[in-house]
Amino acid sequence: MQEIERVVAFLQREELKLTTAESCTCGLMASLLGDIPGCGQVLDSGFVVYSPKAKNRLLNVDFETIEKFGLTSEEVAREMAIGALNASVATLAVANTGVADDDQEDEGGTQCYAYALMRGERQVVVSETVQFDGDRVEIRKQAARHGLTQLENKYAQLVEKLEQGEGT
Repeated sequence: MQEIERVVAFLQREELKLTTAESCTCGLMASLLGDIPGCGQVLDSGFVVYSPKAKNRLLNVDFETIEKFGLTSEEVAREMAIGALNASVATLAVANTGVADDDQEDEGGTQCYAYALMRGERQVVVSETVQFDGDRVEIRKQAARHGLTQLENKYAQLVEKLEQGEGT
């Protein structure tokens, strides 16, 4: 729990509002934050978007992106993160999509993340793919913790990209 408390403290210190866009983790990131007193100061919203239609309807993820790159891809995660920023008053977003079970197309444990930052009218995004081991429940728990505990590091990367003039 201490690592999630540190996440809340970081968000408070930087005066950031967070939104989550969760597919595979299905709300676990927002739930972990909800366990920490004071999270209401830093958590704006959480989107649980499991189906392609929900990703499109709520976060404006393009069906073409899903078709071209796959439902569990960094490209989809990136659109989820930007969509969550645009659908909220948050300044920072974390998005997750992935596979908790082995299936015919994807290896279980593969998780794609995107982190997006809004500064004024500019948005920047970074993404990564991480592999976790374990059963379905354990993979989802690890994925949620990872998404949150990487916020400070990813925030630094996002700020650097803004300072280099990147972003839209």
